[in-house]
Amino acid sequence: MTAKAPRVAYIMSRFPKLTETFVLDEMLAMQSQGVTVEVFPLWRESARLMHAEASAMVSRAHFLPTLNTTIVAANFFWLRRHPQIYLATLFVLIRANWRSMRFLLGALAVFPKACSFARKMRALGVDHVHAHFASHPAAAAYVIGRLAEIPWSFTAHGSDLHREQAMLREKVEAADFVIAISEYNRRFIIERVGTACADKVRKLHCGVERSRFTRTPTQAPQAEGNDAPGIICIGTLHAVKGQKFLLLACGRLRSLGYRFRCHLVGDGEDRRALETLAEDLKIANDVVFHGAIERERVQEVLSSVQIAAAPSVPTADGRREGIPVALMEAAACGLPLVASRLSGIPELVRDEETGLLVDAFDDAALAQALARLLEKPQERQRLGDAARELLSMSFDLQRNVASLRSMMFAPDCA
Repeated sequence: MTAKAPRVAYIMSRFPKLTETFVLDEMLAMQSQGVTVEVFPLWRESARLMHAEASAMVSRAHFLPTLNTTIVAANFFWLRRHPQIYLATLFVLIRANWRSMRFLLGALAVFPKACSFARKMRALGVDHVHAHFASHPAAAAYVIGRLAEIPWSFTAHGSDLHREQAMLREKVEAADFVIAISEYNRRFIIERVGTACADKVRKLHCGVERSRFTRTPTQAPQAEGNDAPGIICIGTLHAVKGQKFLLLACGRLRSLGYRFRCHLVGDGEDRRALETLAEDLKIANDVVFHGAIERERVQEVLSSVQIAAAPSVPTADGRREGIPVALMEAAACGLPLVASRLSGIPELVRDEETGLLVDAFDDAALAQALARLLEKPQERQRLGDAARELLSMSFDLQRNVASLRSMMFAPDCA
């Protein structure tokens, strides 16, 4: 390595994506630690809303359409220069993804663009490539690593890993290292690719900057003009997030006479069904659908509530949460956490220590846990304090990004 600032290229499926603040925050933290960050999204997100911090990244991101003359020229370049590697790489993408139509079509769509990225990254002097998500972004990084001979790695999160594992073995074997965002994910990967790769699969939690978030007084209810305690659930309105079971639990709470205000932050395909369910349960006046909002507004809502819930569930098509960053943000506010006993969530929500865990799909148990915290302000305070303390130890953004940086680059770059 030379004395110049190390340069990393980030690959993600879509950018800028409002719900993937963890990718944006990691890149910003990497920049703050002296690394030049290049952004190579596979597709440009048509975002109605965008976090203010993403603007600078968007303005210099390397967006490409699915196909243009630049992409065609790059493919001819690699085919002429390294025909065996080019064709062998394409063959691996087809062979390894053959049994998954979704992954196969994605790999074939990504391959030409990844060839163009490889040429551009070589010209930019990129020292390392890091992909977020074990699916198409990791496949693109695999192609770039083979063609441009740039070291690469990827982070495996939730549904990108658990829904399907096509080509997972090839990706792990070829990568310099693999980041699992939880111990659960680390074991999951090793079980599927074999112990020979165990040393390169490393647990590293996502993180948040605690200073961004205002400490919430969990003992005194103060929810937006309503003296009832507030419950917040942040995430895309999709089955995997389990908002249906939170509403069912809220229906139970209302029937028992509890007063509360449930805040659903996020938007998605299930919104209308959830609104209908709230009406059917006669809790529509107790539920606020905020829709998709920028992080400043999210922080305002977080500072107005007393409990954070993440009733995640595995879905029929294999989707599964990792560790929701929304829970980390709630912990940064000192909120007690109520969540499903699922995948890596217990690594943040330690039952009876930083929050309460319930079985997925069990709205009765979820209602019981919420009722306990609604009744006991001191319990909310105890769990919230512990959640904030655990966050500072294991989910600190700058510290965890520093660890990732040290994996990417030689010690003399640190």
